[in-house]
Amino acid sequence: MPTPTPTPTPKVLPSSLWPNVSLGLRCGQTNQLLFPYNLHTDIAKASKKHSGFRLRAGFWDSIKSGFLKNSTTQVVDLPSTREEAEEPLPEEFVLVEKTEPDGAIEQIIFSSAGEVDIYDLQSLCDKVGWPRRPLSKLAAALKNSYMVATVHSVRKLPGSEGNDQKKLIGMARATSDHAFNATIWDVLVDPSYQGQGLGKSLVEKLIRALLQRDIGNITLFADSQVVEFYRNLGFEPDPEGIKGMFWYPKY
Repeated sequence: MPTPTPTPTPKVLPSSLWPNVSLGLRCGQTNQLLFPYNLHTDIAKASKKHSGFRLRAGFWDSIKSGFLKNSTTQVVDLPSTREEAEEPLPEEFVLVEKTEPDGAIEQIIFSSAGEVDIYDLQSLCDKVGWPRRPLSKLAAALKNSYMVATVHSVRKLPGSEGNDQKKLIGMARATSDHAFNATIWDVLVDPSYQGQGLGKSLVEKLIRALLQRDIGNITLFADSQVVEFYRNLGFEPDPEGIKGMFWYPKY
């Protein structure tokens, strides 16, 4: 049996920063396309900053591509006005820590490392009542995602060092063209842990991570019963008349 990789000690997030909002949502098999429009102040500022860089870069690239059609034209790149941003490292930290009556310590740990056991994910989907999907397709969806965020519950029992009980209680993922656009999918939280702000935290942290990568056009699909949840996170249905269109196979 291979030796397990040591788990890094997570950072503890102060409880005052941990949001508390009820959640019951489902992305992925939904009926309304939502766009962000009024994110929290720090996110909005980052979005404006990144949008400016993206516009200038796209404008220059379009001009350069036009010039290159004439092979006799020499194109000189403009000097960069900013250093290339390094790819943000995966995060892992403790959101909540509490001691239970039996002395066990439970930690709720957020991670953006994208490590998900496919069977744990299927079990979580069962708990929230989602239709089962083929495991091979679930694995492919995770592999091809641009970003996967998870929340795990880790219970540390007294006198059982190294035998922590770990289970997946929340997940969200995003796909992207790695340049302009991203879509958030499969936001789900274990029903027994809903109402603690886990879904809100997952979505907000995905948005921040995407903005750090200069991706500012973020969309998702939402069932009617959770549209208000996403409105409170800054999403808006059909902004400026933008409409989503869908194609389904006809059997």
